[in-house]
Amino acid sequence: MRGRIIRDIKARRAVAKMEMPRTIWRYLARNTTLEPQIRMQAQLALSRVPREASPSAIKNRCIVTGRGRGVFNQWKMCRYEFRMRALNGDLPGVDKGMW
Repeated sequence: MRGRIIRDIKARRAVAKMEMPRTIWRYLARNTTLEPQIRMQAQLALSRVPREASPSAIKNRCIVTGRGRGVFNQWKMCRYEFRMRALNGDLPGVDKGMW
């Protein structure tokens, strides 16, 4: 589990580091008013960006267990951990629903 969390943290750092250059290269590559040579250079630079620097490489994971499915964004916990902590009263403002 710990390895997946570390891999996700590394991917988030890579995305944050390459966000601005990636945005600039995408703009230059898609701008039709520029010369084709400049657009091609921007496209080549964009293709040289590491794969893990892509925003789609980021996956929401549980901060407790590292689980990648069933994660609540607001608390960054999987549904099972959220339920256990809510029942124990560890999450402020969360009550068991009754109707």
